[in-house]
Amino acid sequence: MSQNILHTADAATETLSTARRQVLRGLGAAATAASLPTLALAQNKTIRIGYISPLTGPLAPFGETDKYTVAKIQELLKDGLTIHGTKYAVEVLVRDSQSNPNKAAELAGNLILNEKIHLMLPASTTDAINPVSDQCELNGVPCLSSQAPWQSFVFPRGGSVEKPFKWTYHFFWGLEDVLTGFTGMWNSVQTNRKVGMLFPRNADGEAWGNKEWGLPPAVTKAGFQTVIPSSFQPLTNDFSAQISEYKKAGVDIIGGISYPADLKTFITQCRQQQFKPKVVTVAAALLFPSGIEAMGALGFGMSTEVWWTPAFPFKSSLTGQTSAKLAEDWEAATSKQWTQPLGYAHALWEVALDVLKRAKDPTSREAIRQAITETNLTTVAGPVNFTGGGPTPNISKTPVLGGQWVKGKKHKYDLRIVDNSASKLITPEGKLQLI
Repeated sequence: MSQNILHTADAATETLSTARRQVLRGLGAAATAASLPTLALAQNKTIRIGYISPLTGPLAPFGETDKYTVAKIQELLKDGLTIHGTKYAVEVLVRDSQSNPNKAAELAGNLILNEKIHLMLPASTTDAINPVSDQCELNGVPCLSSQAPWQSFVFPRGGSVEKPFKWTYHFFWGLEDVLTGFTGMWNSVQTNRKVGMLFPRNADGEAWGNKEWGLPPAVTKAGFQTVIPSSFQPLTNDFSAQISEYKKAGVDIIGGISYPADLKTFITQCRQQQFKPKVVTVAAALLFPSGIEAMGALGFGMSTEVWWTPAFPFKSSLTGQTSAKLAEDWEAATSKQWTQPLGYAHALWEVALDVLKRAKDPTSREAIRQAITETNLTTVAGPVNFTGGGPTPNISKTPVLGGQWVKGKKHKYDLRIVDNSASKLITPEGKLQLI
Protein backbone atom coordinates (compact mmCIF):
# COMPACT_ATOMS: atom_id res chain seq x y z
CA MET A 1 0.00 0.00 0.00
CA SER A 2 -0.72 -8.36 -7.91
CA GLN A 3 -1.51 -10.21 -10.28
CA ASN A 4 -1.63 -7.91 -13.27
CA ILE A 5 0.45 -4.90 -14.16
CA LEU A 6 -1.14 -1.62 -15.20
CA HIS A 7 -0.11 -0.59 -18.69
CA THR A 8 1.65 2.72 -18.07
CA ALA A 9 3.66 3.26 -21.22
CA ASP A 10 1.10 3.86 -23.90
CA ALA A 11 1.54 6.32 -26.73
CA ALA A 12 -0.60 9.06 -25.15
CA THR A 13 1.41 9.11 -21.95
CA GLU A 14 4.67 9.11 -23.87
CA THR A 15 3.49 12.07 -25.92
CA LEU A 16 2.75 14.07 -22.77
CA SER A 17 6.07 13.06 -21.23
CA THR A 18 7.97 14.09 -24.35
CA ALA A 19 6.22 17.45 -24.45
CA ARG A 20 6.98 17.98 -20.80
CA ARG A 21 10.68 17.24 -21.33
CA GLN A 22 10.77 19.67 -24.22
CA VAL A 23 9.29 22.41 -22.05
CA LEU A 24 11.83 21.70 -19.34
CA ARG A 25 14.74 21.77 -21.80
CA GLY A 26 13.51 25.00 -23.33
CA LEU A 27 13.38 26.70 -19.98
CA GLY A 28 16.55 25.12 -18.67
CA ALA A 29 18.74 27.56 -20.61
CA ALA A 30 17.25 30.42 -18.60
CA ALA A 31 17.73 28.74 -15.23
CA THR A 32 20.85 30.74 -14.43
CA ALA A 33 19.08 34.02 -15.15
CA ALA A 34 16.26 33.03 -12.78
CA SER A 35 18.63 32.88 -9.83
CA LEU A 36 20.26 36.30 -10.37
CA PRO A 37 17.74 38.93 -9.21
CA THR A 38 17.59 37.90 -5.53
CA LEU A 39 19.15 41.14 -4.22
CA ALA A 40 16.95 43.40 -6.34
CA LEU A 41 13.84 41.49 -5.25
CA ALA A 42 14.78 41.94 -1.61
CA GLN A 43 15.04 45.71 -2.09
CA ASN A 44 11.57 46.33 -3.49
CA LYS A 45 9.71 45.01 -0.44
CA THR A 46 7.18 43.01 -2.46
CA ILE A 47 6.77 39.26 -2.08
CA ARG A 48 5.51 37.63 -5.26
CA ILE A 49 3.70 34.29 -5.03
CA GLY A 50 2.72 32.17 -8.04
CA TYR A 51 -0.52 30.20 -7.69
CA ILE A 52 -1.41 27.66 -10.39
CA SER A 53 -4.76 25.89 -10.24
CA PRO A 54 -7.07 23.90 -12.57
CA LEU A 55 -9.74 26.59 -12.68
CA THR A 56 -11.20 25.25 -15.93
CA GLY A 57 -11.25 21.89 -17.73
CA PRO A 58 -12.09 18.42 -16.40
CA LEU A 59 -10.16 18.97 -13.15
CA ALA A 60 -11.97 22.23 -12.34
CA PRO A 61 -13.85 20.74 -9.34
CA PHE A 62 -10.47 20.62 -7.57
CA GLY A 63 -9.96 24.32 -8.22
CA GLU A 64 -13.50 25.38 -7.36
CA THR A 65 -12.57 26.72 -3.92
CA ASP A 66 -9.28 28.33 -4.99
CA LYS A 67 -10.54 31.73 -6.21
CA TYR A 68 -12.65 32.05 -3.07
CA THR A 69 -9.71 31.17 -0.83
CA VAL A 70 -7.25 33.44 -2.65
CA ALA A 71 -9.72 36.34 -2.36
CA LYS A 72 -9.93 35.73 1.40
CA ILE A 73 -6.13 35.66 1.67
CA GLN A 74 -5.76 38.83 -0.40
CA GLU A 75 -8.19 40.58 1.93
CA LEU A 76 -6.15 39.35 4.88
CA LEU A 77 -2.97 40.71 3.28
CA LYS A 78 -4.37 43.98 1.90
CA ASP A 79 -2.24 46.02 4.33
CA GLY A 80 0.84 43.92 3.74
CA LEU A 81 2.71 41.37 5.82
CA THR A 82 5.06 42.49 8.59
CA ILE A 83 8.08 40.21 8.90
CA HIS A 84 10.93 40.84 11.34
CA GLY A 85 9.81 44.45 11.69
CA THR A 86 9.62 45.17 7.96
CA LYS A 87 6.36 45.52 6.06
CA TYR A 88 6.10 43.76 2.70
CA ALA A 89 3.41 43.96 0.06
CA VAL A 90 2.26 40.51 -1.10
CA GLU A 91 1.32 39.97 -4.74
CA VAL A 92 -0.48 36.75 -5.65
CA LEU A 93 -0.30 35.81 -9.34
CA VAL A 94 -3.12 33.34 -10.04
CA ARG A 95 -2.90 31.26 -13.20
CA ASP A 96 -5.28 28.67 -14.72
CA SER A 97 -3.60 25.42 -15.78
CA GLN A 98 -6.74 24.55 -17.78
CA SER A 99 -6.32 20.99 -16.43
CA ASN A 100 -3.37 20.55 -18.81
CA PRO A 101 0.08 19.49 -17.50
CA ASN A 102 1.92 21.13 -20.41
CA LYS A 103 0.06 24.39 -19.83
CA ALA A 104 0.92 24.17 -16.12
CA ALA A 105 4.63 23.82 -16.97
CA GLU A 106 4.46 26.75 -19.38
CA LEU A 107 2.76 28.97 -16.80
CA ALA A 108 5.28 27.98 -14.14
CA GLY A 109 8.18 28.86 -16.43
CA ASN A 110 6.73 32.29 -17.10
CA LEU A 111 6.07 32.99 -13.42
CA ILE A 112 9.61 31.94 -12.52
CA LEU A 113 11.58 33.55 -15.32
CA ASN A 114 9.52 36.61 -16.22
CA GLU A 115 7.43 37.43 -13.14
CA LYS A 116 10.34 36.64 -10.78
CA ILE A 117 8.19 35.00 -8.11
CA HIS A 118 9.68 34.11 -4.74
CA LEU A 119 7.38 31.20 -3.87
CA MET A 120 5.27 28.84 -5.96
CA LEU A 121 1.99 27.22 -4.89
CA PRO A 122 0.57 24.65 -7.35
CA ALA A 123 -2.83 24.18 -5.78
CA SER A 124 -3.97 20.64 -6.58
CA THR A 125 -3.90 17.50 -8.75
CA THR A 126 -0.85 15.72 -10.08
CA ASP A 127 -1.36 17.22 -13.55
CA ALA A 128 -0.60 20.67 -12.11
CA ILE A 129 1.66 19.85 -9.19
CA ASN A 130 4.29 17.69 -10.92
CA PRO A 131 5.08 19.80 -14.00
CA VAL A 132 5.11 22.97 -11.87
CA SER A 133 7.30 21.33 -9.24
CA ASP A 134 9.70 20.15 -11.94
CA GLN A 135 10.10 23.74 -13.14
CA CYS A 136 10.73 24.92 -9.59
CA GLU A 137 13.31 22.20 -8.97
CA LEU A 138 15.07 23.05 -12.23
CA ASN A 139 15.14 26.80 -11.59
CA GLY A 140 15.75 26.89 -7.85
CA VAL A 141 12.35 28.20 -6.68
CA PRO A 142 10.74 27.09 -3.39
CA CYS A 143 7.46 25.28 -3.98
CA LEU A 144 4.68 24.09 -1.65
CA SER A 145 1.88 21.82 -2.81
CA SER A 146 -0.87 19.47 -1.65
CA GLN A 147 -3.91 17.47 -2.83
CA ALA A 148 -2.14 14.53 -4.47
CA PRO A 149 -0.90 11.28 -2.83
CA TRP A 150 2.73 11.71 -1.89
CA GLN A 151 3.80 8.77 -4.08
CA SER A 152 2.39 10.56 -7.13
CA PHE A 153 4.51 13.59 -6.23
CA VAL A 154 7.77 11.75 -5.46
CA PHE A 155 8.24 8.66 -7.63
CA PRO A 156 7.24 9.87 -11.13
CA ARG A 157 9.69 12.75 -10.64
CA GLY A 158 12.59 10.49 -9.66
CA GLY A 159 12.63 11.29 -5.95
CA SER A 160 13.42 8.95 -3.06
CA VAL A 161 14.70 8.90 0.50
CA GLU A 162 18.24 8.72 -0.87
CA LYS A 163 17.58 11.36 -3.54
CA PRO A 164 15.30 14.01 -2.04
CA PHE A 165 14.25 17.16 -3.85
CA LYS A 166 15.82 20.44 -2.79
CA TRP A 167 13.15 22.98 -3.68
CA THR A 168 9.78 21.21 -3.77
CA TYR A 169 7.73 20.17 -0.71
CA HIS A 170 4.34 18.51 -0.41
CA PHE A 171 1.85 17.64 2.35
CA PHE A 172 -0.88 15.05 1.91
CA TRP A 173 -1.66 11.42 2.73
CA GLY A 174 -0.15 8.43 0.95
CA LEU A 175 -1.60 5.59 -1.07
CA GLU A 176 -0.77 3.24 1.79
CA ASP A 177 -3.19 5.21 3.97
CA VAL A 178 -6.08 5.55 1.54
CA LEU A 179 -5.77 1.93 0.47
CA THR A 180 -6.03 0.89 4.11
CA GLY A 181 -9.29 2.81 4.17
CA PHE A 182 -10.53 1.25 0.93
CA THR A 183 -9.91 -2.31 2.07
CA GLY A 184 -11.23 -1.45 5.53
CA MET A 185 -14.56 -0.45 3.99
CA TRP A 186 -14.65 -3.50 1.70
CA ASN A 187 -13.93 -5.89 4.58
CA SER A 188 -16.97 -4.57 6.41
CA VAL A 189 -19.49 -5.86 3.85
CA GLN A 190 -20.35 -9.21 2.25
CA THR A 191 -19.06 -9.53 -1.35
CA ASN A 192 -17.28 -12.14 -3.47
CA ARG A 193 -14.08 -10.12 -2.84
CA LYS A 194 -13.44 -9.59 -6.57
CA VAL A 195 -12.27 -6.05 -7.26
CA GLY A 196 -12.30 -4.48 -10.72
CA MET A 197 -9.62 -1.81 -11.06
CA LEU A 198 -10.40 1.50 -12.79
CA PHE A 199 -7.39 3.63 -13.76
CA PRO A 200 -6.95 6.50 -16.23
CA ARG A 201 -3.96 6.87 -18.55
CA ASN A 202 -2.25 9.69 -16.70
CA ALA A 203 0.15 10.24 -13.81
CA ASP A 204 -2.49 9.49 -11.18
CA GLY A 205 -3.49 6.28 -12.94
CA GLU A 206 0.13 5.18 -13.11
CA ALA A 207 0.63 5.83 -9.42
CA TRP A 208 -2.58 4.16 -8.23
CA GLY A 209 -2.00 1.19 -10.52
CA ASN A 210 1.66 0.72 -9.64
CA LYS A 211 2.49 -2.98 -9.16
CA GLU A 212 4.75 -2.32 -6.15
CA TRP A 213 3.04 0.37 -4.06
CA GLY A 214 -0.32 1.06 -5.73
CA LEU A 215 -3.82 -0.34 -5.32
CA PRO A 216 -3.33 -3.82 -6.90
CA PRO A 217 -0.73 -5.18 -4.43
CA ALA A 218 -2.57 -3.69 -1.45
CA VAL A 219 -5.83 -5.29 -2.52
CA THR A 220 -4.19 -8.66 -3.12
CA LYS A 221 -2.43 -8.50 0.25
CA ALA A 222 -5.78 -7.82 1.93
CA GLY A 223 -7.19 -11.05 0.45
CA PHE A 224 -9.13 -9.70 -2.52
CA GLN A 225 -8.88 -10.84 -6.13
CA THR A 226 -7.99 -8.17 -8.67
CA VAL A 227 -9.31 -7.73 -12.20
CA ILE A 228 -7.28 -5.13 -14.12
CA PRO A 229 -8.46 -4.26 -17.63
CA SER A 230 -6.66 -1.73 -19.82
CA SER A 231 -6.57 1.80 -18.44
CA PHE A 232 -8.89 4.33 -20.04
CA GLN A 233 -8.09 7.55 -21.87
CA PRO A 234 -9.38 10.55 -19.86
CA LEU A 235 -12.63 11.98 -21.29
CA THR A 236 -13.33 8.78 -23.23
CA ASN A 237 -16.91 8.08 -24.21
CA ASP A 238 -16.57 4.28 -24.24
CA PHE A 239 -15.91 2.02 -21.24
CA SER A 240 -17.20 -1.13 -22.97
CA ALA A 241 -13.85 -2.94 -22.82
CA GLN A 242 -13.48 -2.41 -19.07
CA ILE A 243 -17.10 -3.27 -18.28
CA SER A 244 -16.90 -6.44 -20.37
CA GLU A 245 -13.96 -7.72 -18.32
CA TYR A 246 -15.67 -6.87 -15.03
CA LYS A 247 -18.81 -8.74 -16.06
CA LYS A 248 -16.84 -11.75 -17.30
CA ALA A 249 -14.98 -12.01 -13.97
CA GLY A 250 -18.11 -11.44 -11.87
CA VAL A 251 -16.72 -8.38 -10.12
CA ASP A 252 -18.62 -7.13 -7.04
CA ILE A 253 -16.39 -4.14 -6.21
CA ILE A 254 -15.02 -1.31 -8.34
CA GLY A 255 -11.96 0.45 -6.95
CA GLY A 256 -9.57 2.99 -8.42
CA ILE A 257 -9.30 6.64 -9.38
CA SER A 258 -11.19 8.78 -11.86
CA TYR A 259 -12.41 12.33 -12.34
CA PRO A 260 -16.08 13.38 -12.24
CA ALA A 261 -16.85 13.49 -15.98
CA ASP A 262 -15.26 10.09 -16.59
CA LEU A 263 -16.96 8.45 -13.63
CA LYS A 264 -20.38 9.69 -14.73
CA THR A 265 -19.81 8.21 -18.19
CA PHE A 266 -18.56 4.96 -16.69
CA ILE A 267 -21.46 4.51 -14.25
CA THR A 268 -24.04 5.41 -16.90
CA GLN A 269 -22.61 2.78 -19.24
CA CYS A 270 -22.46 0.20 -16.44
CA ARG A 271 -26.22 0.54 -16.00
CA GLN A 272 -26.83 0.49 -19.76
CA GLN A 273 -24.81 -2.73 -20.03
CA GLN A 274 -26.50 -4.37 -17.03
CA PHE A 275 -23.43 -4.32 -14.79
CA LYS A 276 -24.31 -3.49 -11.17
CA PRO A 277 -21.40 -3.67 -8.71
CA LYS A 278 -22.26 -3.83 -5.01
CA VAL A 279 -19.55 -1.35 -4.03
CA VAL A 280 -17.98 1.54 -5.98
CA THR A 281 -15.04 3.16 -4.18
CA VAL A 282 -13.28 5.64 -6.42
CA ALA A 283 -10.79 8.32 -5.45
CA ALA A 284 -10.95 11.91 -6.74
CA ALA A 285 -14.27 11.82 -8.65
CA LEU A 286 -16.40 11.09 -5.59
CA LEU A 287 -14.95 13.89 -3.49
CA PHE A 288 -17.43 16.48 -4.71
CA PRO A 289 -21.14 17.00 -4.00
CA SER A 290 -21.52 18.37 -7.53
CA GLY A 291 -20.19 15.12 -8.95
CA ILE A 292 -22.67 13.05 -6.97
CA GLU A 293 -25.57 15.34 -7.83
CA ALA A 294 -24.66 15.18 -11.52
CA MET A 295 -25.03 11.40 -11.40
CA GLY A 296 -28.34 11.62 -9.56
CA ALA A 297 -29.56 8.27 -8.26
CA LEU A 298 -26.52 6.56 -9.82
CA GLY A 299 -24.23 8.25 -7.29
CA PHE A 300 -26.13 7.29 -4.15
CA GLY A 301 -24.16 4.90 -1.91
CA MET A 302 -20.80 5.34 -3.60
CA SER A 303 -17.73 5.58 -1.40
CA THR A 304 -14.44 7.45 -1.45
CA GLU A 305 -11.52 8.75 0.56
CA VAL A 306 -12.14 11.64 2.95
CA TRP A 307 -9.28 14.07 3.54
CA TRP A 308 -11.18 16.94 5.13
CA THR A 309 -14.66 17.59 6.50
CA PRO A 310 -16.25 20.24 8.74
CA ALA A 311 -15.89 17.68 11.54
CA PHE A 312 -12.07 17.88 11.56
CA PRO A 313 -10.98 19.02 15.05
CA PHE A 314 -8.42 21.61 13.90
CA LYS A 315 -8.45 25.42 13.66
CA SER A 316 -6.86 27.73 11.12
CA SER A 317 -3.54 29.15 12.25
CA LEU A 318 -4.35 32.27 10.18
CA THR A 319 -7.91 33.13 11.15
CA GLY A 320 -8.74 30.89 14.12
CA GLN A 321 -11.68 29.43 12.17
CA THR A 322 -12.72 25.90 13.01
CA SER A 323 -13.25 23.45 10.16
CA ALA A 324 -16.99 23.79 10.73
CA LYS A 325 -16.81 27.60 10.52
CA LEU A 326 -14.70 27.45 7.35
CA ALA A 327 -17.37 25.29 5.69
CA GLU A 328 -20.20 27.46 7.04
CA ASP A 329 -18.63 30.64 5.62
CA TRP A 330 -18.10 29.01 2.22
CA GLU A 331 -21.72 27.86 2.04
CA ALA A 332 -23.01 31.29 3.09
CA ALA A 333 -20.87 33.09 0.49
CA THR A 334 -21.42 30.72 -2.45
CA SER A 335 -24.74 28.96 -1.73
CA LYS A 336 -22.85 25.74 -2.49
CA GLN A 337 -22.21 22.72 -0.28
CA TRP A 338 -18.77 22.46 1.30
CA THR A 339 -16.23 20.44 -0.64
CA GLN A 340 -13.08 18.68 0.53
CA PRO A 341 -10.49 20.84 -1.29
CA LEU A 342 -11.71 23.83 0.71
CA GLY A 343 -9.79 22.69 3.80
CA TYR A 344 -6.56 22.09 1.89
CA ALA A 345 -6.84 25.28 -0.18
CA HIS A 346 -6.88 27.14 3.13
CA ALA A 347 -4.18 24.99 4.73
CA LEU A 348 -1.80 25.62 1.80
CA TRP A 349 -1.92 29.33 2.56
CA GLU A 350 -1.48 28.68 6.27
CA VAL A 351 1.79 26.90 5.56
CA ALA A 352 2.92 29.41 2.92
CA LEU A 353 2.43 32.48 5.12
CA ASP A 354 3.91 30.74 8.15
CA VAL A 355 7.00 30.01 6.04
CA LEU A 356 7.31 33.60 4.85
CA LYS A 357 6.97 34.95 8.38
CA ARG A 358 9.81 32.72 9.56
CA ALA A 359 12.13 33.25 6.60
CA LYS A 360 15.19 35.39 7.39
CA ASP A 361 14.56 37.24 4.13
CA PRO A 362 11.11 36.59 2.58
CA THR A 363 12.37 37.84 -0.80
CA SER A 364 15.22 35.31 -0.88
CA ARG A 365 14.36 32.02 -2.50
CA GLU A 366 17.03 30.21 -0.48
CA ALA A 367 15.79 31.70 2.81
CA ILE A 368 12.22 30.65 2.00
CA ARG A 369 13.39 27.13 1.14
CA GLN A 370 15.21 26.90 4.47
CA ALA A 371 12.11 28.06 6.34
CA ILE A 372 10.03 25.36 4.61
CA THR A 373 12.37 22.66 5.94
CA GLU A 374 11.78 23.99 9.47
CA THR A 375 7.96 23.97 9.23
CA ASN A 376 6.01 22.45 12.11
CA LEU A 377 2.47 23.85 12.04
CA THR A 378 -1.04 22.63 12.84
CA THR A 379 -3.41 23.71 10.08
CA VAL A 380 -7.14 23.35 9.56
CA ALA A 381 -6.34 20.12 7.65
CA GLY A 382 -4.05 18.74 10.36
CA PRO A 383 -0.36 18.95 11.36
CA VAL A 384 2.23 19.78 8.68
CA ASN A 385 5.82 18.98 9.67
CA PHE A 386 8.85 19.04 7.37
CA THR A 387 11.42 18.70 10.15
CA GLY A 388 11.57 14.91 9.86
CA GLY A 389 9.50 11.75 10.08
CA GLY A 390 7.99 11.82 6.60
CA PRO A 391 8.48 9.04 4.04
CA THR A 392 10.99 11.36 2.32
CA PRO A 393 12.42 14.72 3.54
CA ASN A 394 10.06 16.55 1.15
CA ILE A 395 6.84 15.01 2.48
CA SER A 396 4.58 15.61 5.47
CA LYS A 397 1.70 13.16 5.79
CA THR A 398 -1.83 14.19 6.77
CA PRO A 399 -4.86 12.10 7.83
CA VAL A 400 -7.41 10.36 5.58
CA LEU A 401 -10.61 8.39 6.27
CA GLY A 402 -13.22 6.39 4.34
CA GLY A 403 -16.64 7.84 3.55
CA GLN A 404 -19.92 7.02 1.78
CA TRP A 405 -22.43 9.35 0.11
CA VAL A 406 -25.85 9.04 1.74
CA LYS A 407 -29.08 11.05 1.66
CA GLY A 408 -28.54 14.23 3.62
CA LYS A 409 -30.57 16.43 5.92
CA LYS A 410 -29.26 19.92 5.17
CA HIS A 411 -28.00 18.93 1.70
CA LYS A 412 -29.30 16.46 -0.88
CA TYR A 413 -26.31 14.16 -0.24
CA ASP A 414 -23.90 14.07 2.67
CA LEU A 415 -20.52 12.37 2.96
CA ARG A 416 -20.66 10.10 6.02
CA ILE A 417 -17.50 8.73 7.67
CA VAL A 418 -17.71 4.92 7.63
CA ASP A 419 -14.09 3.84 8.21
CA ASN A 420 -11.18 5.14 10.27
CA SER A 421 -8.70 2.31 9.70
CA ALA A 422 -6.00 4.73 8.50
CA SER A 423 -6.64 7.47 11.06
CA LYS A 424 -8.47 7.58 14.37
CA LEU A 425 -9.06 11.32 13.97
CA ILE A 426 -12.84 10.92 13.76
CA THR A 427 -15.15 8.16 15.03
CA PRO A 428 -17.13 6.54 12.17
CA GLU A 429 -20.68 7.81 11.80
CA GLY A 430 -21.93 4.49 10.48
CA LYS A 431 -20.98 1.42 8.44
CA LEU A 432 -20.60 1.04 4.70
CA GLN A 433 -23.84 -0.06 3.04
CA LEU A 434 -24.02 -2.00 -0.22
CA ILE A 435 -25.32 -0.06 -3.21
